[in-house]
Amino acid sequence: MSTHKDPDEVYTEFRSVVNMSPATLETWLASDESQSVGWTGGTDGEKKSGAGGQESKGHESGREIVRLRRTKKADLSEDDYAQMQRVVGYVHRHLAQRPTKEDVATSRWRYSLMNWGHDPLQD
Repeated sequence: MSTHKDPDEVYTEFRSVVNMSPATLETWLASDESQSVGWTGGTDGEKKSGAGGQESKGHESGREIVRLRRTKKADLSEDDYAQMQRVVGYVHRHLAQRPTKEDVATSRWRYSLMNWGHDPLQD
């Protein structure tokens, strides 16, 4: 049984949690900081090659978020809405893990969230 939310609700939540513009996100994704964080599927720091090469899941998602943000609402597919739900879920889960003992501005936590289109310093 499908547990998909109403597409309008998903769209609204996605637009709310993705607080970086497509251009800002693209610039971020090109940075060394962006590429330094995230899970790549390897173990013990090993990069796992494959379809995504050495790109982390968050980085790959960031590129997808740029595409979604630039797609007209009327042109979004069911798969697009499923990806938007994943982004919303990830951002909400990750926000709950805010570090308390490090500078958030330069934390891996913030960098990872930014790969998913959310800059916690913009809240």
